[in-house]
Amino acid sequence: MFQSKKIVSLIPLRGGSKSIPHKNIKEIAGRPLCFWALKAATGSKYIDEVWVSTEDKKIKEVVLSLGLNVKIIDRPSELAADNSSTESVMLHFAEHVPFDILNLIQATSPTTTSEDLDKAIEQFFAEGDDSLLTGVLYKKFFWTVEGKALNYDYLKRPRRQEFEGVVHENGAFYLTKKEILTKNKNRLGGKIGIFLLSEAKAVDIDEPADWPVAEKNLLNQIKREEI
Repeated sequence: MFQSKKIVSLIPLRGGSKSIPHKNIKEIAGRPLCFWALKAATGSKYIDEVWVSTEDKKIKEVVLSLGLNVKIIDRPSELAADNSSTESVMLHFAEHVPFDILNLIQATSPTTTSEDLDKAIEQFFAEGDDSLLTGVLYKKFFWTVEGKALNYDYLKRPRRQEFEGVVHENGAFYLTKKEILTKNKNRLGGKIGIFLLSEAKAVDIDEPADWPVAEKNLLNQIKREEI
């Protein structure tokens, strides 16, 4: 059974954010942004440990004040620069914390739930995946600005009900076997699975304009859960 595998969540929370200062602890729907990812991870029935990687003292204080039994790993300053990759943070974490499967969660996708994580983990093992990403299925036709069709033949335009569509990688969360991460130096590799999420979960907060959209979707989700 896959429950014998140690599954650990990692939420990277960098202090520096030029577009939205201290974005990860800015309040959204009445809570710090990072709360929602931490709540989802700690509420999962399969995730054994939840960790935050940060270099920021204020973020550490906020995370610990939430009372969610989250552990913190100090991120070296050189891994918290604007050009630092998420993979470098994951590899640093892998050097210090034992796990079989790493669940990377982005705090910038606050609509992720414990149920999403559990269903993805179940799918990951049922399909024998080595890594997994989340995405949203769009049945839309895409073109380059140069006028080249990307995902369909315009001479044989399919009907919508017959069109498979394309998946947009929304970056909400990932699952990666440790051997894949350490071998490829990448969160993806081997047999890659895709866990589909609803279009309402497609927003990834990168710019100020994303914030109200994400908050609206999050508040609607909270209302549905309370019914």
